[in-house]
Amino acid sequence: MKRLAHGAIVLLTTSLLGMSASVAQPALSTTPFSTKPQVPEPALPTPVSPNSSASAPDSAKPEAGTPATDQSNVDLAFGAYQRGYYETAFKEAMKRFVANKNDAAAMTLIGELYDQGYGVPQNFGEAAHWYAAAAAQGDVQAIFALGLAKLQGKGIAKDVPGATELFRKAAAKNHPGALYNLGMLALQSKDPAPDFKKAADDFGRAAALGFPEAAYALAILYRNGRGVVRDDKIAALWMSRAAKGNNVPAEVEYAIMLFNGIGISKDEVAAARLFLKAAAANNPVAQDRVARLLVAGRGIEKNLVEAMKWHILARAAGEKDPWLDDVLNKLTPEQKKAVQAAVSRYVGY
Repeated sequence: MKRLAHGAIVLLTTSLLGMSASVAQPALSTTPFSTKPQVPEPALPTPVSPNSSASAPDSAKPEAGTPATDQSNVDLAFGAYQRGYYETAFKEAMKRFVANKNDAAAMTLIGELYDQGYGVPQNFGEAAHWYAAAAAQGDVQAIFALGLAKLQGKGIAKDVPGATELFRKAAAKNHPGALYNLGMLALQSKDPAPDFKKAADDFGRAAALGFPEAAYALAILYRNGRGVVRDDKIAALWMSRAAKGNNVPAEVEYAIMLFNGIGISKDEVAAARLFLKAAAANNPVAQDRVARLLVAGRGIEKNLVEAMKWHILARAAGEKDPWLDDVLNKLTPEQKKAVQAAVSRYVGY
């Protein structure tokens, strides 16, 4: 299964706790270390539009029942796309379409290029047109992409029921992004209320297919007992899988679970490693927690200069921490100079 190199698929990704989609907030308390993480109650999500890792159609396999394409052309379009040669990708995909009007994979790629503005001027209308053509051929990625276009009204009339139906069609073919979005739509339902059980079912299927965002969402539901029986061990299992899939909010929350021994054996060293990984991805919550660990020497060697570097970065991103402010104010002038130098090196100036 080929993958679109730049993750072209938009998802209804957002926090289940009413938080920023890019920064998960449950964390250690403002005292140096808490015995329990602070976990707000889940709130209805708000759709946003980050990229995803959903896979593209397999360019090497035309849809069943369609004429075979020249094998020499099969990988040229997607190969060029994956390498960033978008104009070449467009030309090769168009060649494939001209040779075979039923080449759904080529049509989906053309739609993707128009949708992202790669190699051609961005045109959502053209993207929707090509997605619709490929969807008519049964291409699961095109079905999903057309659903997203209808959900957002991008190049086509906004149609949430129509988008939902397309997600259902893609979900029937085990498209993890479609399953995940159906789960998010279930949480958004107001008639009569959010359907946490359906969301948990959809997230569970997507998570079992290896979709990190779904694993994270499912972990939150298990941790809060929404749609499923509350179970910290199962929550830790799914949070771990989401973290291993490089979901940064999951890395932060799994690190908290590791540090406090919630649903899993306590491991401060492993927690510190995860906090550092998320901090390096510019997650301010993780940066704040790394700073605390470095000040206290918990799970990582004590280092006040490095700690204050992370604290300044987190504070600049809006993460307030009076306890760390107090530590910073007590540094010697030499230490403060070293902190400033460390921050400058990190941000590249």
